[in-house]
Amino acid sequence: MLTAREALAQLQEGNRHFVAGYHDRSVHTDQARRRELVTGQEPLAIILGCSDSRVPAEHVFDQGLGDLFVIRVAGNVVAPSQIGSVEFAADRFGTRLVVVMGHTGCGAVEATIDELESAGRQYPNLRSIVDRIAPAVEGLMATELRNDRDALLRHAVRANIRASANLLRNGSPILEGLIRDDGLRVVGAEYSLETGEVEFFDGVTEASA
Repeated sequence: MLTAREALAQLQEGNRHFVAGYHDRSVHTDQARRRELVTGQEPLAIILGCSDSRVPAEHVFDQGLGDLFVIRVAGNVVAPSQIGSVEFAADRFGTRLVVVMGHTGCGAVEATIDELESAGRQYPNLRSIVDRIAPAVEGLMATELRNDRDALLRHAVRANIRASANLLRNGSPILEGLIRDDGLRVVGAEYSLETGEVEFFDGVTEASA
């Protein structure tokens, strides 16, 4: 079982490969690897990411079969099903790194801003996502950022990532116990659609300890 620090270093290295255009996917997806995983898995990290088709975690981190336990939902929001999925992987497989990964230009965050500005036209079920993002965005809209849409979106994306990471750290007795006693770490990261780079910016100090 990798420590959170070791897993984070592996993800950072994999992202450097992705950005540079260097990878050997056959190492991660060949028949031998598939057969090896039939009886079990030991993912090095749990990724709670956005459903956006441009942000596939396995590619972004240059990982393959069995390497990542990926949970994807629009806006990388945290609801009971996401918490349960993280609990399951952390407890069952011993994975010690959780990454909440949002991305630049997130449509779910933008939809939330639209809704808060009363310009949104939400599908009823999308409201359940918007309502989970809104608390992270409302405070920003009370500042001068409301006059700069691009800057507001950039800050809102990061605020939403931080909020989701904090909910995982503080919203589950199981995860709280693993953080306190067993080295589990939750970090927040942002993927750049423009460059392909992932910046880890929240909880990194704890994960690197």
